[in-house]
Amino acid sequence: MVQENIQLHKQDVNIREDSFLQGVKDCIPTLLGYLSIGFAAGVVGNTSGLSIIEITLMSLLIYAGSAQFIVSGMIASHGSPASIILTVFIVNLRHLLLSAALSPYFSRLAPVKTLLIGSLLTDETFGVAINKTADKDYISEKWMHGLNITAYLNWIVATLAGAFLGQWITNPEKFGLDFALPAMFIGLLVIQFVSRGKIAKDLVVAISAVVIVLGTSFFLSGSIAIIVATVIAATLGMVVEKWK
Repeated sequence: MVQENIQLHKQDVNIREDSFLQGVKDCIPTLLGYLSIGFAAGVVGNTSGLSIIEITLMSLLIYAGSAQFIVSGMIASHGSPASIILTVFIVNLRHLLLSAALSPYFSRLAPVKTLLIGSLLTDETFGVAINKTADKDYISEKWMHGLNITAYLNWIVATLAGAFLGQWITNPEKFGLDFALPAMFIGLLVIQFVSRGKIAKDLVVAISAVVIVLGTSFFLSGSIAIIVATVIAATLGMVVEKWK
């Protein structure tokens, strides 16, 4: 009886940890990154000639930092709508990989619910979620919504602030704002390396990805080369993990 009570207590704790509020709390460490990158995206959008409403709508509808930087840059260089749409599509193809990696944890949900989760999935929320799977083999739907919605609202506020204050920042490169997005990715990568405790294997995958990108860049576009390197390096990592 005592053992059953202990087990029930552990289940209660897990339920509390997987609540919507816990998802909000788990998103807090990434908020500073969202604020800095979102602010930079708003400033860059402003210097590209976009209005505050256009920048806000882009955050609401596209909700992808890399895509928004690309759109702003291509608009500034007078890129055609077709080329902008195609470039954004290719760059964000990685979300197929991110969604596929998390899909087994939500396979019990209806397609509409998984669509809601996938539509707000970002590189950062994926990083937080995949780290959670290292401790448990279950991710709560409420926890995921808390994580995603907090990140989404924070991103909109950050880009809106950047769009408003960007009118006084005419040269974002001078302040390093154009490096905000790569800096965020590097930070997430280091955190995952440390938390996984498999630095040697992760370095093999990372170095393989760099070599593949450099090699395929001679005959493929930069975006396609990144996608090819991601697929091959991830497959290599899985083989190494199974082979050990």
